[in-house]
Amino acid sequence: MYAFAIVPALALVAAVPLAWGWGLTWLDAGLALGMYVVSMLGVTVGFHRYFTHGSFKANRPLRIALAVAGSLAVQGPVRHWVADHRRHHAYADAEGDPHSPWRYGTSPAALVRGFWHAHMGWIFDRSLTDQRRFTPDLLADPDVDRVHRAFSLLTILSIFGPSVVGGLVTWSWWGAFTAFFWAGLVRVAVSHHVAWSTNSICHLVGERPWRARDRSTNVWLLAIPSMGESWHNLHHADPTSARHGVGRGEIDISAAVIRLFERVGWAHDARWPSEKRLTKLAVRPEPAAAD
Repeated sequence: MYAFAIVPALALVAAVPLAWGWGLTWLDAGLALGMYVVSMLGVTVGFHRYFTHGSFKANRPLRIALAVAGSLAVQGPVRHWVADHRRHHAYADAEGDPHSPWRYGTSPAALVRGFWHAHMGWIFDRSLTDQRRFTPDLLADPDVDRVHRAFSLLTILSIFGPSVVGGLVTWSWWGAFTAFFWAGLVRVAVSHHVAWSTNSICHLVGERPWRARDRSTNVWLLAIPSMGESWHNLHHADPTSARHGVGRGEIDISAAVIRLFERVGWAHDARWPSEKRLTKLAVRPEPAAAD
């Protein structure tokens, strides 16, 4: 599992110097990084911690912006994403979970099959989660409905928007193409595999310092690219918490962004974990470091 997470990333890093000066520029890198951060935070802060779990409250402009930013990750319309994830928590690693890697059993062959299912396979063999059951609040939100219906347009903008910028800045078709490749295709592919790794790797290997009724784990290797989502064991132990990484050295970029939103007055009533709550959830009795 660790090899699966490391090898593609190393291959991409190795490809960068090979492509530099031929098919990759500072503009491409900047566009790719910027789009990655915005879209990934749109998913982690917006789709996940805000819309799915209500970890904090947001004013209307922020709510709309989070829905749009999450859509740019091309992981599906906001209501579909939230419905699937709420169903995942309702049946985590049990019958009904849309993407558990333990679906087929515990033998080596079953886990290989389960890993594929949790990582990508479930996307190609699925029925849409009932939105009336799992997302009645979002069905009643006209702002969310408009963003949900605009998903196809936002997908086009996410993939081809960088090429427009690259073409205009360089005033060349080649600049448009390289921006499309790196900031469009490669960026979306990397963000997808990082997000899918939370479903697959973070339910198979890693540490489990918190009491959860499923097999969720913490995987430090994915903490930064996932914006803190890979501290997955605490998330399943305390789903509405605005912070997932609470221990020393557990970087949680999404939690820092939520804290920033609070400080500028765009968000409020964030559910920050207390020392008492963490002590109750810890597998071992010693208290963990709270935010």
